[in-house]
Amino acid sequence: MAHWLVKSEPDAFSWDQQVANGVEPWTGVRNFMARNNLRAMKKGDRAFFYHSNEGKEIVGVVEVVREAYPDPTAESGDWSCVDMKAVGPMPRPVTLAELKADPDFAELALIRQSRLSVMPISDPHWKAICKLGGWKGK
Repeated sequence: MAHWLVKSEPDAFSWDQQVANGVEPWTGVRNFMARNNLRAMKKGDRAFFYHSNEGKEIVGVVEVVREAYPDPTAESGDWSCVDMKAVGPMPRPVTLAELKADPDFAELALIRQSRLSVMPISDPHWKAICKLGGWKGK
């Protein structure tokens, strides 16, 4: 199983909306690297749900329940989306500030490529962030 981080601005689509909607398509990605990351996701992969802009923190964990398919919101171009379902909230949100303050996260894509909306997370970083946030799931 691979691990990821997906970003959403909470005023556009929040963790609470993800939970309320159950399964939700992750649409609107218009960056080629992020699109390719969506296409690399497999059913059962897990991702941190990150509130960008406002909050700047990891607030939950989602799971891929449908692999990449054409994004129905794209007016043109070769864009993809995946379907995600909420697994659970992060017991303690993990902020961008605390990740930046820890040199162990210097190579984390969230730090190095801060504008990327869908990014891979290494297994060591996944485990360390789960520990910081008190996440006991896989």
